[in-house]
Amino acid sequence: MGLFDRLFGKKEEPKIEEVVKEALENLDLYEDVESALTETDVVPQEEAEVEIVEQADLQEEKIQYTVEESLDSEPVVEVQQEEVSDEEKLEHEETVEENNSEVLEPERPQVEETVQEKYDRSLKKTRTGFGARLNAFFANFRSVDEEFFEELEELLIMSDVGVQVASNLTEELRYEAKLENAKKPEALRRVIIEKLVELYEKDGNYDESIHFQDGLTVMLFVGVNGVGKTTSIGKLAHRYKQAGKKVMLVAADTFRAGAVAQLAEWGRRVDVPVVTGPEKADPASVVFDGMERAVAEGIDILMIDTAGRLQNKDNLMAELEKIGRIIKRVVPEAPHETFLALDASTGQNALVQAKEFSKITPLTGIVLTKIDGTARGGVVLAIREELNIPVKLIGFGEKIDDIGEFNSENFMKGLLEGLI
Repeated sequence: MGLFDRLFGKKEEPKIEEVVKEALENLDLYEDVESALTETDVVPQEEAEVEIVEQADLQEEKIQYTVEESLDSEPVVEVQQEEVSDEEKLEHEETVEENNSEVLEPERPQVEETVQEKYDRSLKKTRTGFGARLNAFFANFRSVDEEFFEELEELLIMSDVGVQVASNLTEELRYEAKLENAKKPEALRRVIIEKLVELYEKDGNYDESIHFQDGLTVMLFVGVNGVGKTTSIGKLAHRYKQAGKKVMLVAADTFRAGAVAQLAEWGRRVDVPVVTGPEKADPASVVFDGMERAVAEGIDILMIDTAGRLQNKDNLMAELEKIGRIIKRVVPEAPHETFLALDASTGQNALVQAKEFSKITPLTGIVLTKIDGTARGGVVLAIREELNIPVKLIGFGEKIDDIGEFNSENFMKGLLEGLI
């Protein structure tokens, strides 16, 4: 079963026999109800009026009896009121108030979000933005023509799925429309969603799992400054330590004192060691110290933060190549993962960064950050189609546990839920 069918189920047309049977059942039911209503005795108007008068007289007698009874019992009420002191009244009122407060303010246990709930929350802006544009698009068109496909392509580009994705999808829909002889736009709604899922699914080989090793796992993080790279490392350190792993961080962005200080603060906060060097030190030398310490201390996961000066690509390429050689000098098969951190809110600019960094160093996966604050989550589809680099980690928000391993089914469900 394909990804689309797992997410939204197969589209099954009812059999003609079932349709006819249901129509006949509904017809019989209607006739039974109609005959029942016809046979029901109708109360004559005069009898109805007599009944209303009798009910009014009876109600009046009840009211009169209630008033007389209350008048007879009035002295008893006065005696009871005299026997109750003011102090007892106050104590009684306080007790009632305390009991009411306990009922009105029960303790509410905090319910932890499931992974799917995090995806749904984080992708809400993307989903509602894309859904609103798609619904408005279908409302504006009465027929499937060339203008329909041109407008659709523009809508997809505006949704940050990428020019290539938009162009490919539009061409496939033109073919589908001719094949199915589709005349109404609504007939293509499900096909559009299905094609978006198929674009991400490709051959079914997602390669989303992180390649953890039996011994030391080395993760190298690259990306421009300000995309949430250091914060992601800190949150992952917390996540892995909570899982019982021995974690160590390396601050190899030595040209920015703020970057070193930020990583050191994360280390203090989540209680993991951070390897640093002198200001303006050679980043490769700091990485070498970190690698030797990690091996000597039996560390499970070593995460290395690097500089992100993309505007000076030649220097950055030389620096990352040197860091790679130093890592392999200590552990030949490392780094086991090279993650590119991308800010989802930058949309197509994130795609440009991914293209540039893929020229500088081999990338094994992407860390997608800040997706909860943007409507541009469609960039994941563009990255998948144009670069074929898997998203492996995703940031859901600002809390320390708002990061997790990427799951394409959770993502596509959170992105497209409610559009069919």
